[in-house]
Amino acid sequence: MRRCLGARIAANAEEGSAIVEFTALVVVVVVPLALLGTVLVSLHRASLATVTAAREATRAFVTADSSSAASVRARQAASLALADQGLVVDSVRVRCLDGTCLAPGTRVRVTVSAHVQVPFVPGNKQTSVPVSGVHEAVVDTFRSGA
Repeated sequence: MRRCLGARIAANAEEGSAIVEFTALVVVVVVPLALLGTVLVSLHRASLATVTAAREATRAFVTADSSSAASVRARQAASLALADQGLVVDSVRVRCLDGTCLAPGTRVRVTVSAHVQVPFVPGNKQTSVPVSGVHEAVVDTFRSGA
C-alpha cells in the first residue's frame, strides 16, 4: 500500500506544470512574434499606399491642362490616396525627365514620401519609419502642348 501511495504522490507532483510552461512559452515567443507581424503588416500597408499615391499623383499630373494646375492636382491626388490608409503626405516631388513638363512624350517621375508610426510604440517622428513610392508616366503623345 505504501508503494501505491508513493507513486500517486509522485504523479500529483507533476500535475499543473504544463500550464505554467505553456504560459511562459506564449509570453516569451508568441507575443513578440505577433507584435512583429503587426509592425511588418503596418509597414507593408504604408509602402503599398505610397506607391499607389505616387501612381495617382503621376496620373493627375500628366493629365492636367496647365503646368500650374499639374502640381496642385498631383499633391491633392497623393493626399487623397494616403488619407484612405490613414497616412499624411510628407512630400510630393515631381521631376520631368525628357524636357518641358507636360510636353507630349515627356516622362514624368513622381516620388511620394510619408512617415508611418510604429504600432504599440508611443512617440513622435523619431519613432516613425519613412516610406516612399515612385512612379513614372509619359505625357500622352497626342495631347495639345501646354
